[in-house]
Amino acid sequence: MSGDSGSGPQRRDLASVVAGLREAREHWRDTRVRKRDLASHEFPSRDIVREIMLKLRGALFPLRLGPPDLKRDGEDFYVGHALDIALDLLHAQVQLEIAWRAGGEEQRLSREQIVARASSIVAEFAAKLPSLRRLLDTDVEAAYRGDPAAQSVDEVLLCYPGVLALIHHRLAHELYARGLPLIARIVAELAHSETGIDIHPGAQIGAHCFIDHGTGVVIGETAQIGEHVRIYQAGTLGAKRFETEADGALQKGQPRHPIVEDDVVIYAGATILGRITIG
Repeated sequence: MSGDSGSGPQRRDLASVVAGLREAREHWRDTRVRKRDLASHEFPSRDIVREIMLKLRGALFPLRLGPPDLKRDGEDFYVGHALDIALDLLHAQVQLEIAWRAGGEEQRLSREQIVARASSIVAEFAAKLPSLRRLLDTDVEAAYRGDPAAQSVDEVLLCYPGVLALIHHRLAHELYARGLPLIARIVAELAHSETGIDIHPGAQIGAHCFIDHGTGVVIGETAQIGEHVRIYQAGTLGAKRFETEADGALQKGQPRHPIVEDDVVIYAGATILGRITIG
């Protein structure tokens, strides 16, 4: 059998595959208006952002989302350590996004300017974490009070996909507001992959939000949601139409998603489209 050339794997012409992939990349780049030539990996990393989120989740809720052997008397040490790692990693990713967005010759920033701007953004983001924790506490409470099946707030925090999606969203929204839409979108998509809940980081969501079950919920970029709102599975806050420029390109950032006022319940499968107000 060892002499049977047909029993082994077929020979792979990797050189031609590599060349073909290079041609595909070059064609893509040639047909796009680029801010600059891409000589290296200079975008934020999805894997590193995932690591950042795990550390931030643990820092926000150390005894529930932190390490399993953590005790209460060690909370502050763990939180400080987790934040030190997470914020250092975030600082590097923020630098990448700032440099990429300022890549044109007329906008080119010096290395010192990029580092200084990233440091300022990360410091502001870190300073918001205590208030974000208090805001997330209202979401956890809303889920516990709003679901008769919930036995404890610990169960809600550990098990409910809507709470996890809101943790990511609250953090992503702060990054989005500070001019980091790419990192913010990665944070949102990590939650989307894990929970099936798709919230654009630009969406504004008030306190005491409860996303029940959650699978298939979609909340668009310009949606505004008030306080004490409950959204069930497959609820959609979407756009009805898209305005275009003279050349046919879609206009970006226009208000096109619903406004949901306080104390509204959006039940399973509801589809709400366009810039309308639900009171």
